[in-house]
Amino acid sequence: MFNTCIRKFYYGDIPEDNAGGTQSNKPAAKNEWPLWEIFIRSKQGLDHKHVGSLHAADAAMAIENARDVYTRRQEGISIWVVESKYITASNPEEAGELYEPAVDKIYRHPTFYQLPDEVNHM
Repeated sequence: MFNTCIRKFYYGDIPEDNAGGTQSNKPAAKNEWPLWEIFIRSKQGLDHKHVGSLHAADAAMAIENARDVYTRRQEGISIWVVESKYITASNPEEAGELYEPAVDKIYRHPTFYQLPDEVNHM
């Protein structure tokens, strides 16, 4: 009736046509999987922390592999995977230029405000 093809990749599988991976401008080798950045939320924390990177055919495989590699002792409760090519970072050498506009906004620093004596928890 329907001629559908459902493909599931397992650890170590290499897709023939790079299915599940993302398209890039440069031609990729048939056995080249995209790089994924892995973030884990621990049981005690509210934020996800970067724990490492791995190669996977798609996001589902990246989550499964991240579970196996980075949460072997059940220390995480949530996993985020982001393909590395979608992460944009600032250059540490240009930090002065990037943060310079905040320097002349001294009103953001509450160092010159007088607090009443009743406020003792600050």
